[in-house]
Amino acid sequence: MKKRIIIWLVLVCLIVGETGLYCRAQEDENDDLSQTIDNMRQQEQQTQNAISNLEKQTKETQDAISTLQGEKQKTQESVSNLQNQSSQLQTTIKGYSDKLDSLNAEITEAENAMAVVSSEIVELDRQLQDARDEEHKRYELLKKRIKSTYENGGNNGLARLLLESGSMQEFLTKYEYLNAIIEYDKKKIAEFQALQADIEAKTSVVREKEDELDQYQNQLDEKHEELSDLTAQVKGKLSSTQNSLSSEKNKLADYDTKLAELDTKMKSLQAKTAAAQAELAKQIAERLALTKEDTSGAYSASESELSWLAATIQAEADGESYTGKLAVGSVIMNRVKSSAFPNTVVSVITQNMQFASYRSGKVELIMANGPNSTCIRAAQEVLDGARVGDYLFFMTKYYADYYGISEYTMIGNHAFFYRWITNPKPEQEENPEDQEEPPQEEESPHQEQPEEEQPSEEPSEDYEDYSESEENNEEP
Repeated sequence: MKKRIIIWLVLVCLIVGETGLYCRAQEDENDDLSQTIDNMRQQEQQTQNAISNLEKQTKETQDAISTLQGEKQKTQESVSNLQNQSSQLQTTIKGYSDKLDSLNAEITEAENAMAVVSSEIVELDRQLQDARDEEHKRYELLKKRIKSTYENGGNNGLARLLLESGSMQEFLTKYEYLNAIIEYDKKKIAEFQALQADIEAKTSVVREKEDELDQYQNQLDEKHEELSDLTAQVKGKLSSTQNSLSSEKNKLADYDTKLAELDTKMKSLQAKTAAAQAELAKQIAERLALTKEDTSGAYSASESELSWLAATIQAEADGESYTGKLAVGSVIMNRVKSSAFPNTVVSVITQNMQFASYRSGKVELIMANGPNSTCIRAAQEVLDGARVGDYLFFMTKYYADYYGISEYTMIGNHAFFYRWITNPKPEQEENPEDQEEPPQEEESPHQEQPEEEQPSEEPSEDYEDYSESEENNEEP
């Protein structure tokens, strides 16, 4: 009996010992799992911090681009104004040049007229001098004759000359002779006086004309000088305008260079952000796979949440089958139930860098017009607890293959999956021209970049590009 008791006691001790060992092993295993999950959460936080930093750099770069674009716009307006000003100045200079040519022609014509008038004055001066010389000669002869007459007795001498005539005929002849001489002298004196007066009158007229032409010449010279000064001033303005225009054009070229550099930087940041978002999605999926969460069950939603869910289903899967619509709704509701995502329908749909259909405004547009009845019915079924799988992510088949996702389920055009399990990519030479890049308008399985932005290079081992097409608006 004692032996049996001892044997039972030994067995009990062995069983208790093994149970203790099993419990301690289970505890150790739980501790290891908890530690692993904590480590994975830390990695997720590091990735999230990296994403936040990249988003900050992206915003700073976008702000710099906006600032440069504003400055470029102002410079373009300045260039346009300077070009208009330059054109106006050139037109003004052309007008001044035409006026100068016209003035030069008038000046030449006036100078030619003055030369003719000057020649006339010279000729009139010569004629006047000849008349004065002739008058002087006549005056001297007359003076001599009068002197001789007076020396011979003056009038008495002339009378004696007549009285000494031998006959009446001789007397009359002498009288007529003397009278003719006197009349001739008077006539010549009068003619020369008239000629002198005429020449002096003509000379006066010609000199007046010369003064008039001289004044006209001075006016033309003043206008010519004024126009020349104006032309020089306008040419100076034109030169200054051209220099300013050249400087502004250089600024434009500099802006283009800087914008191109910022654009390259932006694309690089977007590619890195996209890759980091994909990496974060992968880390979350791997962590959730360690402790399977129960995301089933109904959700008490308001009318507004029902509308949001139905509009998103329509935006993402309007062209898909009813099962495809339920699958998209299932992903959203699985996220609402998951600890790795926000816990309301609206916050999941509007989560930063998530659904392109929301970010593009398509969801809100559908809400404004009202979702269709099919999508409303699908949304209500999912809210009531219907699920098409436990999927947390979906993307196009192209992207699933691009990332090397090994376990996914195709529903329509979308690949749905819960765990991010990938096949290793075949090794290839690093030749950028041979590397395959994702389509520009693709979304990520978790968080996405804007549709118009395309990664600058193929995702690396640490950062994976992850956009999906806006047409499908695929979301994790």
